[in-house]
Amino acid sequence: MKENLRGTLLLDRRQISELAGFRDYFEAAEDAFRAQANGQALAQGLLHLDAPGGEFHVKAGGLDLGQAYFAFKINGGFYANARDHRLPNILGAIVLCCGETGFPLAVMESGEITRQRTAAAAALAATYLARKNSCTITICGCGTQGQAQLLAMKQTLPLAKAFVFDADASQRQKFVERNACPGMTVVPVDDLGAAVRQSDVCVTCTPSRRPFLQREYVAPGTFIAAIGADSPEKQELDPALLASNTVVVDRLEQCKKVGELHHAIESGLLTRESVHAELAEIVSGKKPGRISGDEIIIFDSTGTAVQDVAAAVAVYHKALAQNVGVHFHFWG
Repeated sequence: MKENLRGTLLLDRRQISELAGFRDYFEAAEDAFRAQANGQALAQGLLHLDAPGGEFHVKAGGLDLGQAYFAFKINGGFYANARDHRLPNILGAIVLCCGETGFPLAVMESGEITRQRTAAAAALAATYLARKNSCTITICGCGTQGQAQLLAMKQTLPLAKAFVFDADASQRQKFVERNACPGMTVVPVDDLGAAVRQSDVCVTCTPSRRPFLQREYVAPGTFIAAIGADSPEKQELDPALLASNTVVVDRLEQCKKVGELHHAIESGLLTRESVHAELAEIVSGKKPGRISGDEIIIFDSTGTAVQDVAAAVAVYHKALAQNVGVHFHFWG
């Protein structure tokens, strides 16, 4: 096996950011969800652990992409890191393995891949679930994921204006100052309801543990990408918002445990049978996407292991082709 001779490839954040861009992650997300719909997703697992200063997520899963690959991601979420330690708030590593021998093909910094693949999945959902003429968006959460979401949505929809909201007013202003979307007006707001009522799309990407996006804020026809809830305690949306509208999830069994769906089911307002579809079913054409201009659609995105696998494989092959990274041997 050639991988045994080459050894394990080590890739840092800078190398990964230079190797792959939005289109690579978008295509990887589409491949992952289509493979999932076609039965090419292998076993998947999720583990959540609370820590004194934050939390750890472990996602693991496999895909058959002509060759079987597995990826194991350990992400730490420590939301005082940037302020107190000059470290990323989300940091960790992905180990990409051959699914036939278990050989570790690569060890990669996980933050860049997580940031990009999360935004790409929301943008992919938007292509099927948002109105095609969507021109105004509200971003809730002015961190690095908020920036990634805006850039991804701008490349997917004809957006011209963005409202940005954050509980920390200084973060809103910083977001506006570092806006990387030429031709787009970005406006910081403190009245979230007023902004969302004017928006075609709303993205929530915060670590909130209580709902802030209320049912009455949302106008007919809005597409909502709910990104932040990826552990049982996190919540951004009023459960009544899910109960009265169309819900699409990235992975049903996972969203039942850690997503916005989890809270709606626990509150007794929704059942798993009420969920319209997994995104994989819509991407593959097995179920319809948007069917009405007035339909409010919520994409409950908890982030799946198959997204990590597909993105890691794409980055790995680009690195091999461009001779980027350092190979090393665990076994001499």
